[in-house]
Amino acid sequence: MKKLRLILWPFAVVYDGITRVRNFFFANGVFQEREYDFPVIGVGNLSVGGTGKTPVVEYLIRLLQDRNQIATLSRGYGRKTKGYLDVLPENSATEVGDEPLQFARKFNQIQVAVCEKRSLGIERLREKNPVPEVILLDDVYQHRHVKPGFLVMLTAYSDLFYSDFVLPAGNLRESRSGAARADVVVITKCPLELSKSEQDKIKGRIAQYTEAPVYYAGIAYGMPAGVDGQLSWDVLKTEPITVVTGIAKPKPFIDYLDRLGLDYEHLEFGDHHTFSPAELKALDGKNRILTTEKDYVRLHDKLNNAQLYYLPIAVQFLENAEAFDNSVLRFTEGHSRT
Repeated sequence: MKKLRLILWPFAVVYDGITRVRNFFFANGVFQEREYDFPVIGVGNLSVGGTGKTPVVEYLIRLLQDRNQIATLSRGYGRKTKGYLDVLPENSATEVGDEPLQFARKFNQIQVAVCEKRSLGIERLREKNPVPEVILLDDVYQHRHVKPGFLVMLTAYSDLFYSDFVLPAGNLRESRSGAARADVVVITKCPLELSKSEQDKIKGRIAQYTEAPVYYAGIAYGMPAGVDGQLSWDVLKTEPITVVTGIAKPKPFIDYLDRLGLDYEHLEFGDHHTFSPAELKALDGKNRILTTEKDYVRLHDKLNNAQLYYLPIAVQFLENAEAFDNSVLRFTEGHSRT
């Protein structure tokens, strides 16, 4: 790995230079950043994939949906369409992307849209009736033509940004200094028993790049669910199952299943994978399939639903959840920075 990194290092230096110049131009007004006089919250990360943006966006939806008219706006990664689209529960993932479709099917009180150009997407959403009072931008950290009033930066515990390098030598989309733009930093996918000393160590390293408050969050898993409701783990432990993952970093998901002692075959695909007819046919012959919630969105209308289950997940803050919530609510109620 170190040898490969050395080979790729010259390309990383060039890429880093390009992104630094780009960020300099935005910071100094050469490139325009559009700001808004209503609450726009951005969720993103410095690295490529796998930081757990979707459950964090869902956490924010649950926090805000009873207080405000909410809309989410995503690029719609993996969709075959272009431009602005309102996302409806009856859409397919190929039309609108798997994550926006998941939002639309889970939260019927909110508006969900996709658009590559976020400024256009925001304009279109603000034409709706009712007008969204708060817009959540998914995966927006490097989309700098729009400037969220409150920016949540995520970094996964297993791949902390301060130990990483820019592409292609590492996984960072821009240099570590980009963390300075964050209003809050959330360390995602933490062990729920993460010690206070380890938290302090991480916080000290992050303080080299940003003064933003740091929060620690793990993953809370629910019971397997499908079209017929929940399924007990006892049932799944009595028979071999097929586990299907098409996400960037499935290790926490797989580690959880291993801790439960399940007997399974793991079929691993790339993030946002589009399943071919041959793959779907092979999966349809399986007795019982357990997958991630994001993959379920892409598979449930293509397979025999009676045998397809997903594992719900949610963000679980290790501590100070109320402080995180209050920082978000102060912004939405008064447009103030933390």
